[in-house]
Amino acid sequence: MTTTDKSSNPPTENAILTAGSAPAGIATGYEGTVSDQFRAYFARVRSGEMGMLPAVGGFIVLCILFEILSPDFLGLLNVANLLTQTAFLAMLAIALVFVILLAEIDLSAGVTAGVGMAIFIELNGPMGVNWVLSLVIALIVGMVIGFFIGYFVAKVGIPSFVVTLGLFLGFQGLQLVLLGNGQTYRVTEPAVLAIENSNMPDWAGWVMWAVMVLVSLGTAFYDRRRRQRIGVPVRPLSLLVMRVAAIAIGVGIFVFFMNLNRARGIIPISGVPIVVPIAIAILWIGTQVLDRTRWGIHLYAVGGNPEAARRAGINVAAIRISAFVLCSTLAVVSGLFQASEVGVVGSSFGQTDVLNGVAAAVVGGVSLFGGRGRLIQGAVGALVISAITNGLGLINLPGGVNLLITGGVLILAATVDAVSRKRAGASLARV
Repeated sequence: MTTTDKSSNPPTENAILTAGSAPAGIATGYEGTVSDQFRAYFARVRSGEMGMLPAVGGFIVLCILFEILSPDFLGLLNVANLLTQTAFLAMLAIALVFVILLAEIDLSAGVTAGVGMAIFIELNGPMGVNWVLSLVIALIVGMVIGFFIGYFVAKVGIPSFVVTLGLFLGFQGLQLVLLGNGQTYRVTEPAVLAIENSNMPDWAGWVMWAVMVLVSLGTAFYDRRRRQRIGVPVRPLSLLVMRVAAIAIGVGIFVFFMNLNRARGIIPISGVPIVVPIAIAILWIGTQVLDRTRWGIHLYAVGGNPEAARRAGINVAAIRISAFVLCSTLAVVSGLFQASEVGVVGSSFGQTDVLNGVAAAVVGGVSLFGGRGRLIQGAVGALVISAITNGLGLINLPGGVNLLITGGVLILAATVDAVSRKRAGASLARV
């Protein structure tokens, strides 16, 4: 709920940067020894700031359960399949995080992906336009759709639920106009099909590993020097080394196993799926934008308290419009991943996906109340939902069970979010 600051002086931007709704990216967090850091983390968890901890715990439990019920679940082939199945939902969840952080919603994200892919397939197929140019045009269409939504929400004052529900219905008709009723078109561009259906060479996987380690190390030292330059206490260097080492070990193990032959036939299959580094790159760029730019800090501020953000001089309308532009653009990227996976684009493409995207974001720990959440949480939530679908498929349970379990997980995640907010509020009241 929006609250009004009754003080005579408006809050400064520095006050917003240190507010509880800001991300722990540049100048927040508890300083001290490594043990102090861990104690502070557990204190935040006890106060209700659990982040994506429930989602990670749930994913581990699911892995153990499905591995017991079906030994193929953690097999190399199924792990690779799980990653490719998760990619489009993770990208859709990441797209939706930008507007959910503002306590808004975009019910049209799925059909926006469908419209973008319908335009892509029409340009690249019958018209013979180069696939790169076709994709650029589809992304521009997504940006225009996002600007349209954001303008009516921020400037006209129509609730995002109403605007995007109208587009959700209208874009289904637009897809019928573009592709025809019941028509499906095959994706024939090899480069597009390779995104979800091909793997990198073994050596490219290790290049990806090296880049991730170097970027993590460089970003960590950059933040450390920046904090020292402005006189902010820094976290222990040993903690920095531990974090980078954890990334190096975790990604290294992943690349090693993905480079093993996972084929069940005579034709070998190995390597990291091509979609993995693409998704990681988009996730990393989006995270940097949220954590290390003025726009990102302003987005969290508007989501946490729009009136306080407005009084601090933030252009609230521009932030809202730009968030919807990003959401719709990344929704088209999710449509590209899905089209690559299934190999066809039809008149009903993307119509049933948006609710799963919202569910993934909430399950991952993004708050529907706005101002709290991270992009990685949307990706983890998508992994949880995909693991449920994948695991239930391996043990041959009907699709209705999948929907029941996914719905139950979503309600549980929303309950955890609401309870954690109450606990956090109670903790602040006691201070």
